[in-house]
Amino acid sequence: MSYNILVTGGAGYLGSTMVPDLLAAGHKVTVLDNFMFKQTSLNHCCYHPNFTIVKGDIRTESTMAPLMKNADVIIPLAALVGAPLCTLDPIGATTINHDAITLMIKLLSKNQIVLMPTTNSAYGTGDENNHCTEESPLRPISQYAIEKVGIEKELMQNPNAISFRLATVFGMSPRMRIDLLVNDFTYRAVNDRFVVLFESHFKRNYIHVRDVSRVFQHALNNYDKMKGQIYNVGLSDANVSKRELCEHIQKQRPDFVFIEAPVGKDPDQRNYIVSNDKIEATGFKPEFSLDRGIGELIKGYTMIKNTRYGNV
Repeated sequence: MSYNILVTGGAGYLGSTMVPDLLAAGHKVTVLDNFMFKQTSLNHCCYHPNFTIVKGDIRTESTMAPLMKNADVIIPLAALVGAPLCTLDPIGATTINHDAITLMIKLLSKNQIVLMPTTNSAYGTGDENNHCTEESPLRPISQYAIEKVGIEKELMQNPNAISFRLATVFGMSPRMRIDLLVNDFTYRAVNDRFVVLFESHFKRNYIHVRDVSRVFQHALNNYDKMKGQIYNVGLSDANVSKRELCEHIQKQRPDFVFIEAPVGKDPDQRNYIVSNDKIEATGFKPEFSLDRGIGELIKGYTMIKNTRYGNV
């Protein structure tokens, strides 16, 4: 079955991978994005007759209302993503990550489907064993996680919504983000050959950007049995600490050195083990392992180097 799909923030890290996949699956896709990073990550989609692009702001009702009216499915990816960016612009974070989604919820019709990415960083430090299922208490630490928790509560009052609590995403994308943990550590291994770790025993879960795209399509194909639910989405064999992540990278870059900082504290205090049993029970299985993603990133960093303020 094909849908008319509105993807907000579709030129971002997730969207620029997801939108071509949705088009390839036969859907009509409209992307709304403000292109705040001046990205050209959807150039390769412009040839497609089922692709429409709109430059605009999700906070503007006169922009959102007509686009939503024509959509069967809304995938709201537009956000200021991650704790550092939200700390840098807390007002923007609130208006984009919370207020704009509240507006979207207000404009929804009773038959429209919403597939929403949230975050498993909402678990904070988990329970006494750091183990988290979808039923675990939420203890968000950062503004980003707090806003996502609030929106998820509002969204899940709609029986047609599905929330995906995404693990930390990794992998190459047309709109690349080097700041994500696996991407960052691999970049350092390739270019600096070392990294200093704070609280290296802290664990978190990971998921490849292409598996994020796959799980959204999986939800469309299994919507009747998945609607109205919250799902953790991550690699069940990749609940690993920062030190263990570095060991994975070192297998492919033997000259990579990682050391524990004698003092200091990680500003991001996430530390948890996440169960992905619920999403796997629907038949979804990730395709991209952590090691495969690291290899992909090593290849990608042959092409990418952050030299904005460097001489070479």
